[in-house]
Amino acid sequence: MTAMSESARGPEVPEAVRLRLVALTAEVLPAVDPLPAPLKRVAAFTPARRARSGGSQIALLLGTDDEFRARVGTQVAAVLPDLAASLDGAHAPDTADPLDLAVLLWLSRPHGWEDAWAAAVARLAERHRHEATRQEAEELERLRLRLAEAEQVLREARGRHKDQVDDLKSENAALRRKLGDTRAAVRAIEESADRARREQDEHSQAARAAAAAAEAEQRRLRARVAELEASATEARRETRTAKDDAGLRARLLLDTMLDAAQGLRRELGLPPTSGAPADRLEAELAAAGVDRAEGAGSSGPSSPALLESYLAMPRVRLIVDGYNVSKTAWPESPLEAQRIRLLGGIAAVVARSGAETTVVFDAASLAARPPVSPPRGVKVVFSPPGVIADDVIRDLVAAEPRGRVVVVVTSDQELVRDVRRAGARSVASDALVGVLSR
Repeated sequence: MTAMSESARGPEVPEAVRLRLVALTAEVLPAVDPLPAPLKRVAAFTPARRARSGGSQIALLLGTDDEFRARVGTQVAAVLPDLAASLDGAHAPDTADPLDLAVLLWLSRPHGWEDAWAAAVARLAERHRHEATRQEAEELERLRLRLAEAEQVLREARGRHKDQVDDLKSENAALRRKLGDTRAAVRAIEESADRARREQDEHSQAARAAAAAAEAEQRRLRARVAELEASATEARRETRTAKDDAGLRARLLLDTMLDAAQGLRRELGLPPTSGAPADRLEAELAAAGVDRAEGAGSSGPSSPALLESYLAMPRVRLIVDGYNVSKTAWPESPLEAQRIRLLGGIAAVVARSGAETTVVFDAASLAARPPVSPPRGVKVVFSPPGVIADDVIRDLVAAEPRGRVVVVVTSDQELVRDVRRAGARSVASDALVGVLSR
């Protein structure tokens, strides 16, 4: 129950009248002056939003505040001027809209308005009853039309169903005939199959006998093949053993000769060749104050001539500290360009000397090895993750037999000491750079 129906200041207001009161009040609310404090905020809204947001407050104030109700009545009368003009005291013409008449009477409340109010409410109720009756009649008519349509659909469905039943009966009779024919054909096929099985059993006995004979012959042939394969394997083994023995004897003889030559070199303590016929003349020129080229004929660890003399030895093993040499020769170039230039230059040296050559690059901090294309006769090795190139070079030197000429190209003094202690020879990176630049 709303505040209007609970107020002792007027009769109970029907719901339709209450909604119309709130809507008209929301429409004229900005023109009402002064406004109650609770409605000042909603007065700035649109009429529909005023009715939606402040409807309950409007209804409460209309039922409890007579002054506010009277001011609203004045503004509503301005909105409904024709109805307000035709209203004679508490009497109104029978042609007036009962809803607006009830609203105007409830707001203005002239003398004796209660009877006119009751008559307007009664007319409004009667109109609602007529409207409900009209709607019921329209709904009944719609239902009758839908029933007629449903009956028509049902009759059509029954007709289609009857046609389908007739078609199914015809199809069933045809299927029965086909079933009889099929059963007769199946019986004929079964009889033919029985005859075929009997004939097959007779043939199977002969086939099993032939298969047993063939299997026996196959086992005999397999045994013969196994004997021949064993004989061939034994012959290959004997041939390979004889070849290996001959190769081993030749290799042992060659190694003995090489070791003897190396031992003789160590026994005699032959030093590397140093000096040149022009040394005395150069000394005299220097004493006379004539300039000469510094380092000519030098055979120190940085001398290209020393490296060339090592490479001229038989069966020489050349191990190159890759980045140590490339960074000495081309320090400004990227590592990839250094690798390419170094390998390209070493290829020519190896082709000329025939030395067994391995280039070791440091990849201790890399997860993946860089791609390279080693030239012919050159092995390229990257150190494993966590292992520096120096340790790989030490392992390679340690793997070589004592007495073989092993030459390590590096300027790392610690590595130089280790490889010399292991029996290898060393030259500085500058020596290989000098050979490559020739």
